[in-house]
Order: sequence, then structure tokens, then C-alpha cells
Amino acid sequence: MFRLLVLVLAAHAYAAPPTFDDPKPQRYELRARASKIDPRVKAHPKINFLIETKSGKPADFQDASVDTRVAPRGKLVIWLMGQNGDFARQLNSYGLHTIRVHYANKWFGICCQGRPVSEHCRGNIRLEAATGEDHSDEVAIPKPDSLKERAFQFVKYLTQENPQGKWGYFLNKDKSDLRWDDVILSGSSHGSTTACRLAKHTKVSRVVAFCGPRDQHQTWQALPSATPKNRYFGFSHVLDMGWEVDHYCRSWELLGMNNYGPILNIEKSNPPYKNTRRLVTDYDVGNDRGKAHSGVLPRKYSPKTKNGKYTHAAVWKYLFTHPVDQVGTSMTPDDSCLKVHPQ
Repeated sequence: MFRLLVLVLAAHAYAAPPTFDDPKPQRYELRARASKIDPRVKAHPKINFLIETKSGKPADFQDASVDTRVAPRGKLVIWLMGQNGDFARQLNSYGLHTIRVHYANKWFGICCQGRPVSEHCRGNIRLEAATGEDHSDEVAIPKPDSLKERAFQFVKYLTQENPQGKWGYFLNKDKSDLRWDDVILSGSSHGSTTACRLAKHTKVSRVVAFCGPRDQHQTWQALPSATPKNRYFGFSHVLDMGWEVDHYCRSWELLGMNNYGPILNIEKSNPPYKNTRRLVTDYDVGNDRGKAHSGVLPRKYSPKTKNGKYTHAAVWKYLFTHPVDQVGTSMTPDDSCLKVHPQ
């Protein structure tokens, strides 16, 4: 009985978020080259995925950040696009660890260029780039150059390089992989689409998709999901081109996000946004489609309050920290997509 109690307590202790004991609490920003962390890393010139540019400059930097002044939530955000320092600071302020990995994602625009594109082509490449497993005949991406392995090796490195950040919490018990149940996959555009594809394959804590996912007429979004459907969240601007022909709407519904509430305009509603998973904004971007596509993240042109804080900070906090078991009302059948994009 005593042995069983010890095992139960140990299991609970392992599951509890870490506690910082940093003698000098601060926000840490770390950067390292993937090729220095793991000597198995290689370039893949056929898909324009390089370790160094033609001029010899490093092209494989990876970024990480954590704020030991903020109580940790025990969640690791893996960001799947270019580094955005302002956004990383926002996430750290919520008690989240963040990393951005350099993985073989440059195939987009090079592969799957058939007309029409076969319905599984892009999804299969995304999954191979994410896992390093053989899912596609169009690419050959080995495990060391995949998203999952790069993230694992980076966290192992950070455990030694920044012990104050308690990065070791995100390694499994035998330190052979990440604790994917405590990972939040997030990205914008191309990155948000791969985040959703990997979450179909690997169970994660949640997915936060900015200006995506898309992949046009692919059907992988409807595949069985290792990650429960209530853990997918999305946020985009109504003028984003992804709303034309309802590409975003289609993907969100195939992922099952419509089962958890309507599409809500955050400019006309407040947290917790009826516990929905589908959020949009119509803030003024001067009718600039490019700004609409990227403006749901911190940018120079993103809306701010009079005291200089980002207006959408509350939205971002909701997307990354709202309890996944609190869900909105099913919207099936759902006509809210028809009301999003101004014609």
C-alpha cells in the first residue's frame, strides 16, 4: 500500500509544472545553430533547405525563450515560422516556454506543383517534414532534419545550456523524446498548416493556427486525429486571401472546430469568446491583403492601445491558455463562414 502511494505521488509530481528557483529571475533569449547541436543535420538543396547561404552565412539558427519571473504553466510552444520577438515575449508573459526550430520546410512552392495537386500530396510532405518518417515519394527527409527531432535535440541542448529555465521538464522519463502531451504546436500560414498536420499524427496539448491552415483542396484535415478536436484554435483576418473560396472555413470545419462554437469577431466580443475555437478580426489594415494575412501577430502595424500595448494580447492569451475542456456550442450545420469575408 505504501509503495503504491509513493508511485502515485511520484506520478503526480512528474505531471506537475516545474518551479523556477533562479537566483536572478529574468527573461532568457537563447539562440543556437541546429548543425552545432546535432552533427547529423544536413542540407537538402533540392528543396532549398540549407545550413548555410550561398555567401556562407548560417541559415540554421534556432531560437528559444523563457521568463523565470513568471510561474511556468508546464507547456512548451513550438513555433513553426520565422522568429517574432514580440510574440515570444507575449507567450513568455503567460508562463509558456517557447522554441522555434529550423526544420526542412522549404519544399513549399517547389513540390506538389501538379495541376490539380493530388489530394494527399502536401499533407504527406508536411508529415514527413514533421516526423522524418517516409510518408511521401516527392521528398526524402531524414529524422535529424525533421521538426520533431530538431525540437527534441534543441530541448536537450537547452536543458544543459539554460538550467534556470527548467527545460528538462519537457523530456520524457527516459529522455528519449519530448513529452508531446505538454507541447503546443503553433505557426502562421504555412507553419500553421504543418502544425495541424502533425497534431493529426501526434497527440499534443493544443494547436494554435494563425492565418491558416489552408492547403486548398487537400483532405488530410478530415483524417482521424491523435489530438482531440477541441484542442484546435484558429485566428485570422477577414481580408486574408484564405477566406476567398472559403479555404480557411473548409479546413476549420474538416478539423471539427465548428463543433465548439461560432466564428466570432474579436473586435465585437470579449474573452472567453463563448469558448469558441474560431476567431477573426476586421481591424483596419488599409485594405492591404498582405497586412491582413500577417497582422494577427505582433507587427509594427498591429493595433495598440493608448499605452502602447497590443490590442490583441487578450486574444493571444485566450488562444494559448484557455482551458481546452471549456467549449462552445456546436455549429452544425454552420453558416457563419458565409458572413466572414466581405464580398
